[in-house]
Amino acid sequence: MATLSFNPTRFRNQTGKPHKTFSKFTSFFSKRTKISHKTSAISTNSLQIQPACPNLKPYSVSESSVSSPVETEIDDEQDDPTAELSYLDQEVNPESISEWELDFCSRPILDIRGKKVWELVVCDSSLSLQYTKYFPNNVINSITLKNAIAAICDDLGVPLPEKIRYFRSQMQTIITKACKELGIKSVPSKRCLSLLLWLEERYDTIYTQHPGFQKGLKPLLALDNPFPMDLPDNLFGEKWAFVQLPYSAVQEELSSLEERRAFGSSLDLDLLALDIGDKTLIPGLAVASSRAKPLAAWMNGLEVCSIEADIARASLILSVGISTRYVYAMYKKTPAATREAEAWEAAKAACGGLHFLAIQEDLESDDCVGFWLLLDLPPPPV
Repeated sequence: MATLSFNPTRFRNQTGKPHKTFSKFTSFFSKRTKISHKTSAISTNSLQIQPACPNLKPYSVSESSVSSPVETEIDDEQDDPTAELSYLDQEVNPESISEWELDFCSRPILDIRGKKVWELVVCDSSLSLQYTKYFPNNVINSITLKNAIAAICDDLGVPLPEKIRYFRSQMQTIITKACKELGIKSVPSKRCLSLLLWLEERYDTIYTQHPGFQKGLKPLLALDNPFPMDLPDNLFGEKWAFVQLPYSAVQEELSSLEERRAFGSSLDLDLLALDIGDKTLIPGLAVASSRAKPLAAWMNGLEVCSIEADIARASLILSVGISTRYVYAMYKKTPAATREAEAWEAAKAACGGLHFLAIQEDLESDDCVGFWLLLDLPPPPV
C-alpha cells in the first residue's frame, strides 16, 4: 500500500538550499483492482471512461533577519530552526506568481515568555516563492498580516497576488480583512497542497529541532470536519458511477483542460513524487447531467477537495472549500453496493488518496465537461 509522500527537493531550507531527499513514495496496486460501476438508483453496464481529449535568537521572536532572496552557494550545514526564510526562484518571472497559499497560526514552540510562537508561512503552488516569519502572540491581527504580505512583495520584488488560498476557518476574519485592504481575493480552500506538504516537512525538520519546541502541544486551531449538509439543487447530477482511469489517461485529461478550456483543476504531480506506472488504475467518480456545463461551472467555483464513500450511511460525501461537506449522492445499502464502495475507498488508499471527479453529459460519453484531480490529504501536524 502506498503512503503519501512528496518531492522534498522542491522545498528550501533556511539558507535557501533544497533539502535532501528523506523519503520515497512506494509503489501501489500490487495487483489490478477491479471496481464495478454503479449509478444512484439506476443500474448501468460496466463503464470505463476514456480520455478525450531565514535568523532568530533562541526562544525569541522579537528580532529577525531574512536571508537574501537571491540564491547563492552556501556550505552544507544543519538548518537553524530559529531562522526565517525568504526565497524566490530567480528563473521564474515574478509577474507569473499570481496566486499564493498562506498559513498564519501558532506553532508547538514557546518563546522566552512561555507563550506560543506564531508563524506566517507563504508559498505559491510551484514553490517558486517560499517565505516564513515568526511573530509573538500579542501582535496577531489583520494589520500585522496586511503589513507582512506587503513586506513579502517588497523583499522579493513580486507583485501582490490576485488570490490567496488558506485552509484554517478560524483565521478567516483576519485573513479576509487583510486581503480586502490590499485588493486581494481571499479563497478558503483545502486545495493548498504545496503549503500543507511544506508544513508537514517543516514540522519534521524545523519545529521539532527548535529550542522552544513542546512535544505533544496540540494545534491551537484544529481543522473542522462538520456533519455533511444536503446538496444544493444546482449541484445535483442525474446519474453517477464509480469509475477508474489509467494514470496515463488521467495525465492526458489534465493536460487537455487548458487546451479545451474545460472546467476543472489539477494537482502538482511532480511535487507529490508519485511512483505510479502509466497503466495503474486511478479511482474516480463520474457524474452525468443533461446540464453538464452549468453543473461543471458551479462546481468550478467551489474549490473541490475530495470525495469519500460513507459506508455506514450508504452515501458519497463531497468536501469543498475549508469545512463544507455535502451529501453528494446516496445509494441503496446492499452487500454488493457496500463491497463496491469499500473497494473504491481501498483503491484510493492504495494510491495515497489520489482520485478524481469527472462531469459528463452522458456516462457513455468519451468527453468530460469538467475534470478535477483530488487527494485525501491528512491535516498538518501543526
